Amino acid sequence: MTTKNEEFQKLREQCLECKNCGLCSTRTNVVFGVGVDNAEVMFIGEGPGENEDLQGEPFVGRGGQLLDKMLAAVDLDRHKNIYIANIVKCRPPKNRDPLPEEQEQCIKWLRKQFAVLRPKIIVCLGRIAAAKIIKPDIKIMKEHGMFFEKGGVLMMPILHPAALLRNPNNKPAAFEDFLKLRDKIREICDHTYDDQGTGQ
Repeated sequence: MTTKNEEFQKLREQCLECKNCGLCSTRTNVVFGVGVDNAEVMFIGEGPGENEDLQGEPFVGRGGQLLDKMLAAVDLDRHKNIYIANIVKCRPPKNRDPLPEEQEQCIKWLRKQFAVLRPKIIVCLGRIAAAKIIKPDIKIMKEHGMFFEKGGVLMMPILHPAALLRNPNNKPAAFEDFLKLRDKIREICDHTYDDQGTGQ
């Protein structure tokens, strides 16, 4: 029987070869995702930017550094207890929004990642991810920090780190959302906080 880790490695190898849409012709790297393969909490963004494309890892630019700080404040870490991925795995040219057909082609990989991980909580980073994953008419400024349930999984939209860099006034509200997330993790997750000793 294959382990989650083996399943994930196989999936990664397949994804790195992907040529399902035109974005494959302009990418430097496929940005598959990063994190632990037993994560109970999965963060999903819309797509890689320039830094992510160059390094092959999601959220490594200025927005990613801010995300890491906010994660650290609630004892979450991409290398210890969560998983981070994007709807599209290749950078859209000039960081434009991914087109609907690109999202459709690429979300198959995300669905497979989800099927291996089986997270209890999904956090959507920004409006585009939230509209695709939670509901098309999401009002990110009004509904960020709220939990929605779909298929037994709790989903929360939060403000995108890049948006927080543009509008620092929204940082306190975003931090409140992370505190809500921490409380929910303590309530329903089994091992996310085990390593840090901040669990139940």
